[in-house]
Amino acid sequence: MPGDESLPEALRSIHTRPLFTLRLKVRPIVAVGATPGAHRRIGLVSGGTFAGERLRGEVLDGGSDWLADRADGATTLDVRLILRTADGALIAMTYRGIRHGPPDAMRKLSAGEPVAPDSYYFRIAPLFETAAPQYGWLNRVLAIGIGDRPPEGPVYNIFEIL
Repeated sequence: MPGDESLPEALRSIHTRPLFTLRLKVRPIVAVGATPGAHRRIGLVSGGTFAGERLRGEVLDGGSDWLADRADGATTLDVRLILRTADGALIAMTYRGIRHGPPDAMRKLSAGEPVAPDSYYFRIAPLFETAAPQYGWLNRVLAIGIGDRPPEGPVYNIFEIL
């Protein structure tokens, strides 16, 4: 069934613009275990890089990825990172996300084996905070990202929602 054609065009589609590609380095996952809400794991982010047309730089050590493995087979993410741009500005980046797919693909990911990114669903919704005037526009951006989880750490292609 098509969408509501009575809506203005601006409400019937989403337009995006590439923001950057984010590559994270994650230390071995810390398994907290079966908590009341889910099976909790925590990934400690030791660094990484981000690069796009409008900004680039490094991910500082000290971020974390709080993973919750749910009973339905999906994993939710709750991530906090600090980005430092090539010109020295600091940007706080947070995102929530979800990853799920066929059991075999998820088993391989958990075992650290490579899995084709088109064989599972991995999406995030980042927000940003900065005091740097040259990047103040990020404070007013909602973004989306498409992810992949190779053995060396997650990779996201992130887009600004226009």
